[in-house]
Amino acid sequence: MKRLITSALLVCALALPQTIMADIKPGQIWPDDRGVHVNAHGGGLLKSGNTFYWFGEHKSDTTSSAMVGVTCYSSEDLEHWTYRGVALAVTDEKGSDIERGCILERPKVVYCEKTGKYVMWFHLELKGQGYAAARYGVAVADKAEGPYRFIRSGRVCPGVWPENLANPDTAALTAAMNRKPELEWWTPEWMDYVKKGMFTWRDFKGGQMARDQTVYVDDDGKAYHVFSSEENLTLIIAELTDDYTAHTGRYVRVAPGGQNEAPALMKRNGTYWMITSGCTGWAPNKARMFKAESIWGPWEQLPNPCVGPNADLTFGGQSTYIQQLGDEYMFMADIWRPEHPSDARYIWLPITFKADGTPVVEWQDSWSPKAMLEKVKK
Repeated sequence: MKRLITSALLVCALALPQTIMADIKPGQIWPDDRGVHVNAHGGGLLKSGNTFYWFGEHKSDTTSSAMVGVTCYSSEDLEHWTYRGVALAVTDEKGSDIERGCILERPKVVYCEKTGKYVMWFHLELKGQGYAAARYGVAVADKAEGPYRFIRSGRVCPGVWPENLANPDTAALTAAMNRKPELEWWTPEWMDYVKKGMFTWRDFKGGQMARDQTVYVDDDGKAYHVFSSEENLTLIIAELTDDYTAHTGRYVRVAPGGQNEAPALMKRNGTYWMITSGCTGWAPNKARMFKAESIWGPWEQLPNPCVGPNADLTFGGQSTYIQQLGDEYMFMADIWRPEHPSDARYIWLPITFKADGTPVVEWQDSWSPKAMLEKVKK
């Protein structure tokens, strides 16, 4: 009997860590309430009351094109997610901007207090055109989970110069664009023209390209569309109208020629921080980080914020969003699986800060956001 009791106690002791183990396990399968791996890639979170909504790309098993649309999940603890359905569905209408088979990526949803509407922004590529269209897309809804009504897609701020490129030498830029093929890509001379606005000028009339993107709402209620532009060479931060559904025409270029994509923003103690990735297709690379005292810049580039195994490849993932939780922050990234898109995985990690305020994203095999959420509720 003693042996049985001792064995039972030993089993309980061994089992105890299992019962308190955190439920967020970066890079592993994440089942929803149906037992199905969450299918919300390249996405972001929206907090409404005590409920979090997770929006992301629905990925099929064999293609990264949009065959379903944007999915939505809800949770109150960030660990256990309930499937809420398709928030924005693609259509079978021929010629529609969001026709089934288009490319619809990185959806982000924000709530506009002025209108009481939920607004979704996303990167859109028209069906059959590869990545040539380079458009933004906008949709709105009356409820967080949708359904969302598609409004429009397009390029950004046609006929408007960025604030930090106010008086470009358009004659010189035109001459440079016409010097093909002798002005080869990636030469120092070519890069100099890029920084001076060669692609900005090329796309001036039709509007600036918009690919990997996010939406950031500042603490004064102003919203900004942040995206990769100029053939993914330059980031752009563009101000949104008060209803969050269009651009005001005010925008700036960030890190021209730096090849940044996958932007994710946060603000802490008055300083803006942005984590991005390099441009290596579906393959992971070393994360970059930028800081600024104003959303309009200037933005200063800092070293990779990631620490731990595989940190130089962003733990095998690519940034997508930063969620603020009271005074704390959570980094979100995707591990892409282009051969089996629906099996892509998620990396969610808490952000810590050095004594000087610099963010750090350190790898953890598992962790719990419970302490963060308790502070938010207080």
